[in-house]
Amino acid sequence: MENSQSSNRTLKLNYKNTLKIGLAFFGILMLWQVYNIYCPIILEAMLKDLNVEHYNYIIGVIMALDNVVAIIIMPIVGKLSDKTSSKLGKRMPYIIIGMLLTAIVFPFVAIMCKMNLLVGVIIAMLLFLVIMQAYRSPAVALMPDVTPKPLRSAANGIINLTGYLGGVFVTLLGFVPFFKMNSSSSLAQIQDRVLWPFIICTIILVIVLVYLIFAINENKLVEETKDDVAYGETLSENFDTIDENNKLSKKDSKNLIIILIAIFFWFMAFNSFETFGSLFFKNILNDSNLYSQMATFLSVSSILSFILFSGISTKIGRKWTIVIGLILLIIGLLGIAFVSLTIHRRSLEVSSWKIFYIAMSLIMGIGWALVNINSFPMVVEYANKNNVGKFTSYYYMASMLAQSITPIIVGLFMDFHQLGQNILFFYASSLMVIALVTFLFIKEKYTVKQRVSNAKKKSALENLGDIDN
Repeated sequence: MENSQSSNRTLKLNYKNTLKIGLAFFGILMLWQVYNIYCPIILEAMLKDLNVEHYNYIIGVIMALDNVVAIIIMPIVGKLSDKTSSKLGKRMPYIIIGMLLTAIVFPFVAIMCKMNLLVGVIIAMLLFLVIMQAYRSPAVALMPDVTPKPLRSAANGIINLTGYLGGVFVTLLGFVPFFKMNSSSSLAQIQDRVLWPFIICTIILVIVLVYLIFAINENKLVEETKDDVAYGETLSENFDTIDENNKLSKKDSKNLIIILIAIFFWFMAFNSFETFGSLFFKNILNDSNLYSQMATFLSVSSILSFILFSGISTKIGRKWTIVIGLILLIIGLLGIAFVSLTIHRRSLEVSSWKIFYIAMSLIMGIGWALVNINSFPMVVEYANKNNVGKFTSYYYMASMLAQSITPIIVGLFMDFHQLGQNILFFYASSLMVIALVTFLFIKEKYTVKQRVSNAKKKSALENLGDIDN
């Protein structure tokens, strides 16, 4: 009788708690967007002022150094948080301390720029990324701690939706004329204009931190969800059962390695234009605000996709959902690459092409959402309840390693290839193709036919939260 009841059990996602957990990610993506948009511009302006040659390569090295340190820190913090037991829980102590330290350090990037201290800017950047990446792993691991495996794609969609709202807030600054910068902007103008985004977003981060301290009782959440999480283990998509020692079968180990390699390549692609996108649009298309506007549409498109397409993986599987996402990203990147090269070579007005860039941003937003919703849950699918932090760190080690390497490589290409900065989006699209080819080797437990035959018709919101078994 008990087994029969268990087999008919319904798992339902707690939207309220998932949104609260997502606020930590909101803060991370908000500051990350500020960092990616303004730091390359700061570095370029200061290096040019010092008459430094081949500054693209140097910017790439500086932007990569923090990620190298994060690769070392993240698995340590992930494992440490797995073993932590406190009144605040396993993850919340790291989240609270990390957000507090980040709020202290982050404004100094812009303050050091205002003081014209390049070494100070680099040190502040390094400290910021090390601290943020240290608490990022526990912040993301909190979701699978309290979410059953079959609901993690849906929960990850809500987490990403919340996080991208932080990114959208920053990119909206690109619509404000005061923040517009082009190839003729002086160092003094840049110093004035980059200060406010850092200060405003730090204040918001502190507000979010105060709310999280009072709103999330991690130990209570874990206790309330432990039965659902345990039941979710029986619905895992792994080929074989994972024991307490987390010894994976040959098939599951192979799948995990392929997933991590694909993650590495698509983050190499995505981070390359995240790092240099603002410089590309400032120098090649003479409009830094267009990049911010594109980032806004990409983020909004991703947010809508988290809601509208969150249930697609239950019907066609996570693998093919990600494959579709990667194809859309390749289309968007190649479109931007060819059109930008044409505009630059023929000295065309970029204003007449804004609709095209917006369209490419919308396509890429959908693609990136489909990839993001499902990739992290695919990695933590191989974890048991005792080592989610460890597998979370695997995901971020792959992504951070990519982000450590790609700024240096693409910086070299831009400095020494005949296309110069025009090579940026060709580079990114090539790596996305490699990620797609790699990911096609993934083996899924269920076929598309099995999924479709078991799927029920649901609304978009129901797809975000339900699974019936």
